[in-house]
Amino acid sequence: MGEYRIIEVKRSVFEDNNRDADRLRAQLKGDGTFLVNLMSSPGAGKTTTLKRTITALRDEVRIGVMEADIDGEVDAQAVTQAGAKAVQIHTGGMCHLDADMTRQGLHALGSAEYDLVVLENVGNLVCPAEFDTGAWRNVMLLSVPEGDDKPLKYPLMFKNCQAVLVNKIDALGVFDDFDCGRVKERILSRNPDCEIFFVSAKTGEGFESWLGWLRREIHRFKSGGMEAPRHYDA
Repeated sequence: MGEYRIIEVKRSVFEDNNRDADRLRAQLKGDGTFLVNLMSSPGAGKTTTLKRTITALRDEVRIGVMEADIDGEVDAQAVTQAGAKAVQIHTGGMCHLDADMTRQGLHALGSAEYDLVVLENVGNLVCPAEFDTGAWRNVMLLSVPEGDDKPLKYPLMFKNCQAVLVNKIDALGVFDDFDCGRVKERILSRNPDCEIFFVSAKTGEGFESWLGWLRREIHRFKSGGMEAPRHYDA
């Protein structure tokens, strides 16, 4: 039989992207731009959460937003109306952003002009969890209607985030099988260091705790006391 080679393509793709993500983080550190990668499934409330966050912080920090979608401009229009400059990234069918795509978005945004840039990633719980975007912090939203079993079904997403917002707690009376204690336990079983906030982007309930965490993280980043996150486990 002839000789043949085995090429670990997936490993190579991740390793190349990880190196690119490190270079991007170094660039952002030099620019003083704190990048947050915001992830969730479609309909969990990323844009509504982002709009309320922008409204609360726009007088304190300069905020820019990158909206990543397969198509459409609805989210970019929404956050612009909330008071932040935004760029829309169309992924051409891809279900995630990687470090190079993020860099292109940052260049279009002019990220050095901002203290905080939020990347609203493509809505799903699989692909975005695999690719390091170069962000300094990864945050995800889990909404009450999705159920409290998602940390068991999508462990990588929860493992790779520094914070999880459990959104739509105003709907707990309707989705009464959602157990807040159980979902917290399941998240921490995947990621013991994860910060968890129970919020309603619709009513603002619980938002002060989330905003307090974000303010502290921005301060840590600006003061040089923040370590880069570990590379994504895939």
